[in-house]
Amino acid sequence: MAQQDASYIPVVIIGGGQAGLSVSWHLNRAGVPHIVFERYEKFHSWRKNRWDSFCLVTPNWQCRLPGYPYQGDDPDGFMLKDEITEYLDGFAESFDPPLRENVTVTRVAPSKASGYVVETSIGDWLCDEVVIATGGYDEPIVPPYAEKLDASIQQMHSRDYRRPSQIPEGATLIVGTGQSGVQIMEDLVREGREVHLAVGPAPRSPRRYRGRDATDWLYDMGHYAITIDKHPDPVKAVTQTNHYMSGRDGGKEIDLRRFVLDYGVSLYGSLSGMAGGTLTFLPDLEKNLDDADRSYVGICDQIDAYIEQQGIDAPSATPFQKVWRPKAAVTEIDAGELGITSIIWAIGFRPSYNWIEVDVFDEHGRPVYDRGVCKPPGFYFIGLGWLNTWGSGRFLSIDEDSRYIADQITANLRQKSPVVAA
Repeated sequence: MAQQDASYIPVVIIGGGQAGLSVSWHLNRAGVPHIVFERYEKFHSWRKNRWDSFCLVTPNWQCRLPGYPYQGDDPDGFMLKDEITEYLDGFAESFDPPLRENVTVTRVAPSKASGYVVETSIGDWLCDEVVIATGGYDEPIVPPYAEKLDASIQQMHSRDYRRPSQIPEGATLIVGTGQSGVQIMEDLVREGREVHLAVGPAPRSPRRYRGRDATDWLYDMGHYAITIDKHPDPVKAVTQTNHYMSGRDGGKEIDLRRFVLDYGVSLYGSLSGMAGGTLTFLPDLEKNLDDADRSYVGICDQIDAYIEQQGIDAPSATPFQKVWRPKAAVTEIDAGELGITSIIWAIGFRPSYNWIEVDVFDEHGRPVYDRGVCKPPGFYFIGLGWLNTWGSGRFLSIDEDSRYIADQITANLRQKSPVVAA
């Protein structure tokens, strides 16, 4: 690329989701010229990569985008998919960001002089500051051994699941018990479908406890204000799967043991391999269920301690009980014998940064930063889990994180050129 032919703008934001547009909101407020590139349309993942019955698992009051907090009449409820996109569209319309949709960024690299060169499908750009706001959900994870599965069994990733009618008649094996896995499980169960579930190590959380949503208690306790540098186990915080629960029907907790008793769901341990119609599992079902319950009880205990410490008058709690235990570890099944005709992979995503040629990654390809600020001057990440706090990858803390990034950008530009960022 001939860099002299590139257009110049002080700041380029890559990603037109809530994170990227939140940084844009703060830069607009500071009068900093910038542009936002989005590969699809704004908020694409919310519109296109969620199933029909998807809803938030955190209460609506946690939706606090810059200058645009939730203003509906159900702050303790959980917005459905269409309500979420309506809220996001309202946020974008509230300040008219300099957004260019359907633009693919193919390369970001240091420029020959200073700053960065950003190559896109509509031309090349030079800038002083780059914000990566593409999130961590680029590539759906499917294990290599999935290729060995009998071709007659339909495979689908949770990103492509929309509704039960997509799934062929017969039983379905869902792999993974993060929030997507358990909510898709419930979606199928409610349609009377037969479900098998490979239970992973995801923790679970109470929904309502002692008269309030558990997230309300945790917020009051300062749990969501803990920063990653103050966390007692930062590695676990960053790598642990989100606690599973649901916002459906006004919010509910998910106890997999009850789904066995009430709906006949068949549970197995972590899926470890497949060949033809034979599926193999690790003998860790009971451990994974117990670990999830341990997390559940741990949250309840923290809330109990807070209530006692603060002298709060709250309803008493029913003691926790394990309503079902597996009789024996099943480590192998025959899909044909059990009538399994489909598999839904709900084991997550991985980010793709192969288009970034800036020295901001560790030996495992993960970005290295401090509150989103990388060592190379003028390079940032936003919208990732535990960027600073638990809420960094969620609506709750995106305003705080984006304000911090925008303040860094504004300060840098004022040092370089007071006129540019006046």
